[in-house]
Amino acid sequence: QVQLVESGGGLVQPGGSLRLSCAASGDTIRTYAMGWFRQAPGKEREFVAGTSWTGGSTNYADSVKGRFTISRDNAKNTVHLQMNSLKPEDTAVYYCAANFLGTVVSAKDYEYKYWGQGTQVTVSS
Repeated sequence: QVQLVESGGGLVQPGGSLRLSCAASGDTIRTYAMGWFRQAPGKEREFVAGTSWTGGSTNYADSVKGRFTISRDNAKNTVHLQMNSLKPEDTAVYYCAANFLGTVVSAKDYEYKYWGQGTQVTVSS
């Protein structure tokens, strides 16, 4: 069993930055692919970014490419999402998720087994 806890969300102005963290416990995530998803009010959950178990392969949604960066520290059992140039449309609850298939950076939420509770990100002036 893996427990995931997100942190780092908050209120930020358009153009600002936030760094989300996902801390894992209960088991190591070093063999898992990790992903970030988000869900805005009234919308379906969508893929944001993912990384393979080594961090050598990453994938991003088109809407965040060039602005967001996913990284992981397997020694610390953590995953991060650096979000720059934030826009109001980035407002959502952001979730961290773990996928058994460590080499597959999937954008499909049903392929991820473990999920955190989410952290709210609000981009507004």
